[in-house]
Amino acid sequence: MIILDGSIVTVALPAMQRGLGLGDAGLTWVVNGYVIAFGGLLLLAGRLGDLLGRRAVFVTGIAVFTIASAVCGAATTPAALIAARFVQGVGGALTSAVALGMITTLFSEAAARTRALSAFAFTGAVGASLGQVLGGVLTDALNWHWIFLINLPLGLVTAVAALRCLPSDRGVGLAAGADVLGGLLVTAGSMLAVYTIVQTEQHGWGARTLALGAGALALLAGFVVRQATAAVPLMPLRVLRDRNVWGANLIQLVVLAALFSFQVMVALYMQNVLRYNASETGLAMLPAAVAIAVVSLFVAARLIDRFGARTVLVTGLVLLLAARLLLTRVPVDGHFATDLLPLMLLSGGFGLVMPSLTGLGMSGAKPEDAGVVSGVFNTTQQIGAALGVAALAAVAAANTDGPSREALTQGYHVAFWVGAGLLTAGIVLSLAVLRRIPSASPADADATPTAAPAQLPSA
Repeated sequence: MIILDGSIVTVALPAMQRGLGLGDAGLTWVVNGYVIAFGGLLLLAGRLGDLLGRRAVFVTGIAVFTIASAVCGAATTPAALIAARFVQGVGGALTSAVALGMITTLFSEAAARTRALSAFAFTGAVGASLGQVLGGVLTDALNWHWIFLINLPLGLVTAVAALRCLPSDRGVGLAAGADVLGGLLVTAGSMLAVYTIVQTEQHGWGARTLALGAGALALLAGFVVRQATAAVPLMPLRVLRDRNVWGANLIQLVVLAALFSFQVMVALYMQNVLRYNASETGLAMLPAAVAIAVVSLFVAARLIDRFGARTVLVTGLVLLLAARLLLTRVPVDGHFATDLLPLMLLSGGFGLVMPSLTGLGMSGAKPEDAGVVSGVFNTTQQIGAALGVAALAAVAAANTDGPSREALTQGYHVAFWVGAGLLTAGIVLSLAVLRRIPSASPADADATPTAAPAQLPSA
């Protein structure tokens, strides 16, 4: 529900603009208000889960998200919609930030944890892929309000299920990590970093963007200094000492910059070059969603148990690189069956990449730190995705000479080559940085450890 909401809005934006009289700036903030709140609060929300109890934070986030969805659906003015979208992002951050932490503590046995992470990746892939399809269907069949109102029954069912199924956990208490200054620094720095990235579509990469980026880096640097000196830090720096943890976050930053920009660029290619409408574009992306879902739910866990997370990660990245290389040759008069379907099927490699990255990114998380490690992992995911879309869109625009279909295709080709380069960097980093985790049997040579939740378990 929460991942889907990041993309479902895009298809309905023209209807919102007509219904509410939104200007171009207001229309941008319908999307960016959610993204900034969501991406900026993930790390703080993850730590709150450690301190106050993950189930409590999870259910609170669902409640905030659901209520904000109702306000969005009932909005009759641009200001009400944008404000409610920001609150939606807050609820989404509270819920998403602690989800991986709960998996870490609930599943202590490696095989069960790997299956849980694969299911987690499956839901994320389905949510991200179906957003545009569902947004188009609801907007055309009913109206744009229903892309938000559909969250009410889903949120209610989720909250009730969480209270009935998830064990209650107390958390370590605010006294164990109530670093107010650190919280202010990381939240302000993360929000400013996400804002800096998303505003490049309107303002470009000039002096304004560089100044904002420098401010974000200064705030985040201040946060790191604060964590190194605080008696009870919000994010103990020990969580980043593990080579697999910081390596997986770095690789995710690079890889998701390529993968999320791929989704956007391919959609633009379909609509601007092949002249697909919004519904046709969403349906054309479905084979990728199905491939990712099948691989993540039925294949990834078995392969990770057998060959290890690092090996499966590299395999998935190779498949995705092959898909991106196919994209660099898509023609102006491309056909779905011959030019797009093969790369959609190869995109099933994402179903191998995310469970592997998630397991590695959460490795070494102690029970008391699982929430903040989850928050870090989710934060790098959001920043990587936003940065990739902004950067590759700028690359495509800079290499497009005119509005013709031929010129647009040329610009997209260059962006696809850049994406392929990012995936290549991800493969190199995976082989150079990630370490094989020893286990009791050769078959589990670099699988996730089975000892305790403290050693390991968003995708």
